[in-house]
Amino acid sequence: MKKILLLVAACLMTGGLCRAQMPAGTWFGALDIQGVSLTLVFNFSEEGCTLDVPDQGAKGLKATATLTALGAVHVDVPSIGASFEGYRLGSSIVGTFTQNGVTLPLTLKPGAPERKRPQTPQPPFPYGTEDVSFTNGDAVLRGTLTLPSGYDRQTPVLLMVTGSGLQDRDETLFEHKPFSVIADYLARAGIATLRYDDRGFGESTGDVMRCTTEDLKEDAAAGIALLRNRFDRVGIIGHSEGGTIALMLAAEQKVDFLVSLAGMVVSGRETLLTQNRDGLLQAGLDEKTVETYCKALAETFDAVSNGLPLPKPGNYNLPAALQQNLQQVQAQLGLPYLRYFVQLDISKRLGEIDCPVLALNGTKDTQVDCTLNLGTLKSGLPASDRNRVEALEGLNHLFQHCTTGLTAEYPQIEETFSPQALALIAGWLKAVTQNSR
Repeated sequence: MKKILLLVAACLMTGGLCRAQMPAGTWFGALDIQGVSLTLVFNFSEEGCTLDVPDQGAKGLKATATLTALGAVHVDVPSIGASFEGYRLGSSIVGTFTQNGVTLPLTLKPGAPERKRPQTPQPPFPYGTEDVSFTNGDAVLRGTLTLPSGYDRQTPVLLMVTGSGLQDRDETLFEHKPFSVIADYLARAGIATLRYDDRGFGESTGDVMRCTTEDLKEDAAAGIALLRNRFDRVGIIGHSEGGTIALMLAAEQKVDFLVSLAGMVVSGRETLLTQNRDGLLQAGLDEKTVETYCKALAETFDAVSNGLPLPKPGNYNLPAALQQNLQQVQAQLGLPYLRYFVQLDISKRLGEIDCPVLALNGTKDTQVDCTLNLGTLKSGLPASDRNRVEALEGLNHLFQHCTTGLTAEYPQIEETFSPQALALIAGWLKAVTQNSR
């Protein structure tokens, strides 16, 4: 109660600007989530309130806004189990954002955030687009087919598959739209693409709680089937987990060529262990504690894979915060997605891939280890002069030129996708598709 009284007193000292009054128009602020900035945009009007999360491509989430007895602005966003409550202090609304039991400070300022994203395509476009949809079981996937001028059945086309987590067709992250940038570049080079919203996100429907990477692969396979009806040469381009899915479909001989962008080639188990080890060391934890936690994580993954009881977090000499984190991981392993992901290992099927492969990783990728994954891919693929496996110097997981490669940099970088990488992709595609005529 003392804290609230102090806030009220501070408002009074600013000249009474905290009078009980509902804000109007657009207000924005940024959450600091373990060093990563996430922008939230609240839109207040007479009709109600909505929330946008532009960094994740979410718009118009329905919310309710009220004033508390003490004059605080309170906003509930039921669809994501979140709320915000804050007091007017001068030209700001200062408060806290709460979701799933986690509370973070959040200060809102009037207006909309502005980020420079110079590569985002702008009309007019020298190519056409069509809205299309395809189905996989109960899932309806909706997307955008981008068609170069003068296209025909011989025009090469690629299905675009996003990385892990719910993504829209542009793979929007921090207002970067890499798939839109890639589709635009390829269309200008005479190559068609189909990009789509992930199941259960954007305009697409489908179960996301019980799905696995296998289900997402079958979603992509349905998109490939749609393209086969209109084009003779059909390939796939996937980013991160989408790169894994591209390799899975290639091993099943479903595609004519593939581009893997930072695709996970080693097992999900090894990827998660590497990510956790690197992340904890970067956070400043000592090596002994990190190795103990990774040992606990590895034994948890092995127990899941072998159908054994999960180890108890208390069995390890870990700080309370890491024991709690291990408990959360074990709870998430109750979901089909993570259980499948831990056991996923496409490296065992690389010898079955007989189509041309372009695989790229950035040397500063901190999410999918460049050396480990490209090395595994290079040694596992059948020998072919049509294949190209290459590390791109100075690029991060999103193929941006960067300083550290850490996720915290992503929002601050203006570049969406390396122009050099775009040129490499288009040049390789032209070469392998011309040879297949």
